[in-house]
Amino acid sequence: MRKAYIFYGGWDGHEPEQVSARFKRMLEAENFDVVREDHMDRLDDEEFLRSMDLIIPLWTQGYLGDCKCFRLCDAIASGVGIAGCHGGMCDAFRWNIEYQFMTGSQWVVHPGDTWYHHLSDLDPKNIEEVNREYPSPEGAFEREYEVHFKKGCSSPIIEGLEDFKVKTEQYYLHLDPCVNVLATTQVDTLGPHSPNGIVEMPVAYTKLWGKGRVFYTSMGHKDYIFDIPSVGEMVRRGFLWAARKEK
Repeated sequence: MRKAYIFYGGWDGHEPEQVSARFKRMLEAENFDVVREDHMDRLDDEEFLRSMDLIIPLWTQGYLGDCKCFRLCDAIASGVGIAGCHGGMCDAFRWNIEYQFMTGSQWVVHPGDTWYHHLSDLDPKNIEEVNREYPSPEGAFEREYEVHFKKGCSSPIIEGLEDFKVKTEQYYLHLDPCVNVLATTQVDTLGPHSPNGIVEMPVAYTKLWGKGRVFYTSMGHKDYIFDIPSVGEMVRRGFLWAARKEK
C-alpha cells in the first residue's frame, strides 16, 4: 500500500479542511494509506517524509522555516512526489524561496473584472487596515473564464479531458520556465498591467525535482470546484502521476 501525507491549514478562505478531506478520500480509493494532519510537525521528521510516496500541502500563506523546507525539498528530490492545488500549494509560504523554486510557481494576483489592490499579508490586523483604506467587495476577484487543455500533449494526466468554463478566481502566476504546461487560460489583466496585453497563463503543469515529480493546478479556490468532472479527474490523475514510482 502506498503512503500519502496531507498537511493542511493557513487561511480558511480556501477551505483546507474540506479540500484535504476530499483528497484523502480520493487517495484512499486508489489504495493509499493517508496521514492527514492540521499542523506541520511532520516536516521536522525527515525519515517520515522520505517514507511517503506522495506529499500534498494545503496551507495558504503561513510560515515555513528553512529547515522544515529543506527537509521537504530533500524528500522530494529523493523520489517522493508532491502535488497540490490553488493557494494551498503555490500561495503557501510566500517568503520561502526554495519552496517556490521546488513547486514551480507563486501566485501574485487575481486579474478579476475590475482592478483592486492585492494583499500580501492575511494577518487580521492587516486585512482590517487594507479593507478600510482600499476596500474591495465580496467576490471581487472571481470571474468567468475558460480552461483549455494542451492539444497534442501526451501526458496521461489530461488525455481525453474536455475544456471547461468556470467562475472562480483566475490565477496570475510567477512561473518557473521549466514547467511542462498541461492546461492554460487567457488572462486579460486589468489595471497597471493591462498595457502588456493578453497573457496565456498555465492552469496546470508538471515539473521534476531530483528524482521526485511535481504536479500543480491553480484550480481549487473552493472545494466545489473539484466537482467539475475535468477538474476532479485531472487532480486524481495528477496525484497518481506525481506519486513515487519505485523505492
